[in-house]
Amino acid sequence: MTCFSVVPTTVLYPARIIPCLVFGLIALSELTLFGQEASLPSIRFSEFLIADKYAYAYGIAAADVDRDGDLDLTSADYTPHDMLYLFENDGRGTFKRHYIQTNDPKRLERHMLGDLDGDGDLDVVIVKNLEGHLIWFENDGTPTDGQLWQRHVITLDLPGAYDVDLADFDRDGDLDVAGSSWVLGNQFAWFVNSGRPKDSPWQKLMIEENVPETRTIRAADFDRDGDADLFGTVRKANQTVWYENQQTNGRVQWTKHIVDDQSLCPTHGNPVDMDRDGDLDIVMALGFYYDPKSTDPSASKKSEHCQIVWYENDDSRADRKWAKHIIGEKFNDAFEAVASDLDGDGDIDVAATSWRNPGRVAWFENGGDPKRGWTRHVLKDNWRSANQVIIADINGDGRPDIAACAEHGSYEFRWWRNDGRPQK
Repeated sequence: MTCFSVVPTTVLYPARIIPCLVFGLIALSELTLFGQEASLPSIRFSEFLIADKYAYAYGIAAADVDRDGDLDLTSADYTPHDMLYLFENDGRGTFKRHYIQTNDPKRLERHMLGDLDGDGDLDVVIVKNLEGHLIWFENDGTPTDGQLWQRHVITLDLPGAYDVDLADFDRDGDLDVAGSSWVLGNQFAWFVNSGRPKDSPWQKLMIEENVPETRTIRAADFDRDGDADLFGTVRKANQTVWYENQQTNGRVQWTKHIVDDQSLCPTHGNPVDMDRDGDLDIVMALGFYYDPKSTDPSASKKSEHCQIVWYENDDSRADRKWAKHIIGEKFNDAFEAVASDLDGDGDIDVAATSWRNPGRVAWFENGGDPKRGWTRHVLKDNWRSANQVIIADINGDGRPDIAACAEHGSYEFRWWRNDGRPQK
């Protein structure tokens, strides 16, 4: 079965996303080389508003939901709207809004798309944060017919349900679900798909509990043994970790390995083969939440703590931490990082958001050696509460585009069309 993830389309898992009619704004990038001004961008982006006037924009994805050959977008909206939107793409990056769900309070947020029931179309698995629920909405094959999608419960027992991913963890031919649980639950867990996800209960199995403020959870085969491992972040413990999927007599067991436990406040990252050596590395945002005056011991208080980095996988040897390489320094309140070859030069670039201080979207250009020499291009500045960012070819021109949303203070969802290199 196919699972669609917010990891870049050029790596292992296609990306996904979001809202309504599109209005254009062209924005030139601000350029920085580790804090130094650069000359001109190698590629240009045009900025478009997908939708505004959200109550709380958090949780976006992109996939071909209606199976017409282009990427549609999904987006969650909080109280008093309490909705999950589907934005039908006309193939050129203009969207028509439909409703997957309405009147579903207590924070629908981050979500993934995948064929959960094995009927050949893409369903939505989403967290309900303040209720601590994981739910899924069934695509009946006519996702844009004006009818709400049928709602199913995976669990009512994931306190603070925060992030989610899909993979066939037990290798039985269907998609299982893994989730993190933020500060209300402080746990990672996975949920077994029996093969009859509408008719039978999902078994909850703990991966790790009593870990303070779980954030990211992403599935990928880090040790190249053919099954789906997991990596996650534990913000208040300053841990970026991966859990090795080990199966004995048909039973999945998870072994925890530390990627980094010295860098402050890891929040959101994604798997990517950054150095093109055949194994999956990790790109990561560090330093959220950043407040130099905070008395909270878990806060990031120095700009130096706020970084975009990548961790090098050296054959996933379990007995050693991964080498950390700096992509961008002093990226205050760094929130999420994703990766893809944005400029088409054969190496992997990175897009990232910072939440506040001031709140921005930027992309980092790989100069050819990912261990040094990255150039920062700011796409949008002073965009308060920028959070989730994804990369996907939204207008179908073969170039990866960037999309992101911003919650309190901005209440928007936007995308940046990759216009390629300027014509000489």
